[in-house]
Amino acid sequence: MFTGIIEETGVVESARPMSRAIRLSVRAKVCARGLRVGDSLAVNGCCLTVVKLTPKGRAKLVHFDLLKETWERTNLQSVRAGSLVNLERSLEAGGRMGGHFVTGHIDGRGKIVRWERQGKDHLLEIAASAEVMRYIIFKGSVAVDGISLTVAVVESGKFRIWIIPHTLESTALRERAVGDTVNLEADILGKYVERFAGTRA
Repeated sequence: MFTGIIEETGVVESARPMSRAIRLSVRAKVCARGLRVGDSLAVNGCCLTVVKLTPKGRAKLVHFDLLKETWERTNLQSVRAGSLVNLERSLEAGGRMGGHFVTGHIDGRGKIVRWERQGKDHLLEIAASAEVMRYIIFKGSVAVDGISLTVAVVESGKFRIWIIPHTLESTALRERAVGDTVNLEADILGKYVERFAGTRA
């Protein structure tokens, strides 16, 4: 379980095919502290399991094995050496809940259709599938590449979010452009409400 509060942006070292998976290697500092093999780490909002750790100067290389489902469902398929990715360690019991409950299970990818500066802030508009849009509500929460954000506007097939300077500077959003894909995870509370309401009906 995560909160959507990004701790640092890691740098992709490599993403290479292996016999049964894609080995993704990410350079991290803050999130590598105390990290062990078998731990979970959210990478662009996707919950991945650490399979290996190796020293890399003042940082560490964190290695993950991505299965075909993860590779095809997320924007990790688009990363290259040098790409920035959002990193967050799993929530500790008793830790601060600064964002919202994020599971790290990506619902689908969205496409940036508008990304522009307006005053000190930025306006981000994302087109998404009906599968994701059914859970997007005005002033509700959504995780975009693992970032807990508040929905400002909902339209047919897309939604808008305001990005404050701190979020832009602290996350991989600073590398994004119109046409790029982002990982989306809708608020899990909406999914449970839908399931329970459907069951009762």
